[in-house]
Amino acid sequence: MPPPTEDTGQRAGLTRRALVAATAGLARPALAGDVRARTLRFVPHAPLRWLDPTFWPFLETRNHAMMVYDTLYGIDGQGRVQPQMALGHSVAEDGRTWRIRLRPGLVFHDGTPVLARDCVASILRWAEHVMMGRSLLSVTDELLAPDDSTIVFRLSRRFPMLAAALGDRAMQICAIMPARLADGTPQQTISEVVGSGPFRFLDDEYDGGQEAAYARHTFYVPRPDGVASFTAGPKLVHFDRVEWHAMPGPEQALAALKSGAVDWWESPLPPDHGAIAEDPRLVLKLHDRAGYMGTMRFNHLTFPFNSPALRRAVLRATDQAAFMAAATGADRMQWRSGVGFFCPQSPMASRDGMPEASLTPGAGRDAIRAAGYGGERIVVLAAGDLPAVRAMAEVGSAFLTQLGFNVQTLLPNLRDMLPRLLRTQPAGAGGWNVAFGYWSGHDFWNPGMHRYLRGDGLAGEVGWPTSERLEAMRRAWLVTPDMAGQEAIAADMQLRAFEDVPYVPLGQWVRPTAHAADLSGMLDGFPLFWNLRRG
Repeated sequence: MPPPTEDTGQRAGLTRRALVAATAGLARPALAGDVRARTLRFVPHAPLRWLDPTFWPFLETRNHAMMVYDTLYGIDGQGRVQPQMALGHSVAEDGRTWRIRLRPGLVFHDGTPVLARDCVASILRWAEHVMMGRSLLSVTDELLAPDDSTIVFRLSRRFPMLAAALGDRAMQICAIMPARLADGTPQQTISEVVGSGPFRFLDDEYDGGQEAAYARHTFYVPRPDGVASFTAGPKLVHFDRVEWHAMPGPEQALAALKSGAVDWWESPLPPDHGAIAEDPRLVLKLHDRAGYMGTMRFNHLTFPFNSPALRRAVLRATDQAAFMAAATGADRMQWRSGVGFFCPQSPMASRDGMPEASLTPGAGRDAIRAAGYGGERIVVLAAGDLPAVRAMAEVGSAFLTQLGFNVQTLLPNLRDMLPRLLRTQPAGAGGWNVAFGYWSGHDFWNPGMHRYLRGDGLAGEVGWPTSERLEAMRRAWLVTPDMAGQEAIAADMQLRAFEDVPYVPLGQWVRPTAHAADLSGMLDGFPLFWNLRRG
């Protein structure tokens, strides 16, 4: 089969300069009707700075990856695991041998067929970076490709979550790529963006994140059965071209949407919702009810937050409502407080162990002094170029100061913040004590994928908490086949987390998306670009 070629005809892309000019009313791009019908223009919530689908845990990277790469399994809107690239699987030897068959006709964007050995190499690379993958590999004796269309897992013990792990919709998906890219590169970013998904990434139109473009993958083979639902079912593409245009700010994004210069704005800020809802040419609708989960993460390796008693005191004094109002506004319809360690929409969520009442500032100060804090400086770290994160950090710094902490707040941009966030040293040696951020609710859906509900120390996520009890319960959850048993373990994990306090939950917010009224077929969940059509 020859490699795919770009078949989108006239390039319909806007340069960033032209987009900004259009939003200022100086010009509006004129598109012929047939070109507009074939082109979708999208404003992401943040620039697409990082492209590697398994190396970087960022929402925009995941949304990009779901366009370019396919996965062996998908998750439907009811949370059920469905075969995607897989034709199906069989399980034998009391759950210890899985044989996964690939659908015929799958092809990468470079024209080469998707083979089982590509999948094995991709799974191994993914598992280096993702908790669920590491858990799977820890019980895998052999991972084989005995022929071009068969993947075999031989396990040391049962792992009923295997298909769910390979279809994980958290930020670092198990993206299938050619073995030549996946082999031997777990600690390096990939050199090419080549997948087998419904869209091809156009490398020559990428400018470091401000703009990106994709062309329909001519030889993509969608599932022949079922209906599209979240990341499962047939991925039917009705646009020949998709463009991502990051905007300087919300004013420009709103103007571009209202002028028709773009079709879809992923995450408009609350002050702009009224202007969008009043425009009959636009639609404002909530598609992702998992939303975002705010977090106050501690560095557990260094004083003072290596003290569980001190972490518990901060937890009991935290007012989630204050953080949520700062992050997303006063409209209580768009956020909730009283949130535990799991996404509220997940069946794993519960209110077990939730503190009935917060400590007053005075009682909080007393508890912190009793835990051994004596006025030493602490460093609060957050990405200042992410508005919701900056707002939570500002509220958090004031809150910690009120509790008696000697606070220094650092708000670099995300790119500059990351190196410091990865440092394990004390704050005075270039490290940090408290970090504010947020995650997709999908990342906090269950114990298997929950990045912050871990207790594996330096082998885990930044913050590096240690809790053998949490780890033991997570391992038990992974081999529990029934939902009732999984829910019971998750409830116990939440109770334990309120004792160990790996981080402080700050609440959940949701944000509707906005798009042109002539777009139809938008799927629920995070931004997905198949099933969409104009008209």
